[in-house]
Amino acid sequence: MLAQRISSVNALSALCEATGADVDEVAFAVGTDTRIGAKFLKASVGFGGSCFQKDILNLVYLCESLHLPEVANYWRQVIIMNDYQKRRFVGRLLQSLFNTVSGKRIAVFGFAFKKDTGDTRETPAIDVCSALLHEGAEVAVYDPKVSTKQMIYDLTQAGHSSESIAEGFSAHEDAYSAAAGADAVVIITEWDEFTQLDYNRIYASMRKPAVLFDGRLVLNHATLRDIGFKVLAIGKVVSTDAENLVF
Repeated sequence: MLAQRISSVNALSALCEATGADVDEVAFAVGTDTRIGAKFLKASVGFGGSCFQKDILNLVYLCESLHLPEVANYWRQVIIMNDYQKRRFVGRLLQSLFNTVSGKRIAVFGFAFKKDTGDTRETPAIDVCSALLHEGAEVAVYDPKVSTKQMIYDLTQAGHSSESIAEGFSAHEDAYSAAAGADAVVIITEWDEFTQLDYNRIYASMRKPAVLFDGRLVLNHATLRDIGFKVLAIGKVVSTDAENLVF
């Protein structure tokens, strides 16, 4: 049920981007209904961790074993929506960078599936970084708790060779070195540290136009735009995306 709520609000985030609505406002309105409540209605790049996907797939298997295909398909859609959200995230980033990241440096802030843990099981960062590597990007990652060894292991398990990882991937000891010379910064994990960074310093060190994609809705987007960033965010039209609204 918790995973279903996340996929539900992420589905609405796509609709919000297409219409110019703000997913945080939609989630707040929905959450004020006491029958629903506000928890697990935060739009994001997608859920991860060891439980949600495994448990839902077990539920799908149980339903199929009991000859309940419609029920199985209903729950499978929670996973489909989560995978779609990650693909959509990467697609929007590509679009913002003129439909190619080949040879471009993308700084990824966060690799763990959520803050305050080093756990990378089913983290959206694996899918995002993997897709960027496949597109020829130089991926520079910073996470305060995940080791370089773990990141490399996860990317290897995702199908990347040691050679491709050595060529296109780097792990950094701080956010500033990851962002130096980057074309875009991507927030994957909602670490508190990322809300306290000096984004003037980060902007000054990046190539222009500097893109920042907030995949966790943790930053002040108006302030970032004032600095000079082209801002993208899940479920929001906060930059020149307004020109591309689909009705």
